[in-house]
Amino acid sequence: MAEDHFNIDGLFFSQLQKWELARANYKALQKVNTKDFVFGDFTVRVQFNPGRIISSAAKVDTESIRQRKCFLCPQNLPPVQVGIPFGTQYQILVNPYPIFPRHLTIAAYSHADQLIFNRYGDMLDMAKSLNGYTLFYNGPKCGASAPDHAHFQAGIKGFLPFEREIKNIGKEIIYHTDELILYAIRDYLRNCFLLETENKNEALACFRKLYALLELKDTHNEPMMNILTWYENKKYYSCIFPREKHRPECFFALGDENLLVSPAAVDLAGVFITPLKKDYDRITKKNIVSILNEI
Repeated sequence: MAEDHFNIDGLFFSQLQKWELARANYKALQKVNTKDFVFGDFTVRVQFNPGRIISSAAKVDTESIRQRKCFLCPQNLPPVQVGIPFGTQYQILVNPYPIFPRHLTIAAYSHADQLIFNRYGDMLDMAKSLNGYTLFYNGPKCGASAPDHAHFQAGIKGFLPFEREIKNIGKEIIYHTDELILYAIRDYLRNCFLLETENKNEALACFRKLYALLELKDTHNEPMMNILTWYENKKYYSCIFPREKHRPECFFALGDENLLVSPAAVDLAGVFITPLKKDYDRITKKNIVSILNEI
């Protein structure tokens, strides 16, 4: 399925015409404040984005999830929000709280937990079909504001610093076959794995081996991780970020020590989201290093 088949531009045009909330938030995004922190060969961009407070501060404990309606279930979507089917299991939606100039949510029709093991192949298919976008997955305890409903997100390619830096970041080959290479990236403030192959089945097999090696914490349903996936020059690429914890201590701190930063895939790819102006003004390189080391 080619990206043109889905007419993503047409979806955005229609939704921004008819949906006041989305239109206002995409308009506001054009004037969003950003600042860059340079760490030698790479950059972390901080974005002040008040609209993302709904995600950054989302209550994702079991009781809070149980008490609210799932906002990704088709029957609970606002009447004005419409999507484009992706196969028979998913629909492509305009994300009304954007980080990217074009920001999609690709949600399962059925209400099922946010778990990647049996859906990683779907992520590869989406990356190939929507090849102007980078796909990302936030684990149920790694930034997903809907841990009870399977979904991916996608942002227009070229927006994330990681996409530019990945070509020059130091990488160590730790596993390979005739058709696949798996790298470890260790000197990027964020330890991660990079998978590269032309063969979808090889990608699936490698991911499952890696998944089995990651730590599964008590009470968790899958190892903690965020994933970025994209398709370029006939190759699949996936970057898997193993996680130690969901939110850093500064998220819960009081007074001047508090920073409302809840890192997910976009933050790990080099765009830190700060929904509060005080945090945007106060965050430092030292804070960024501390947060990434902690999570």
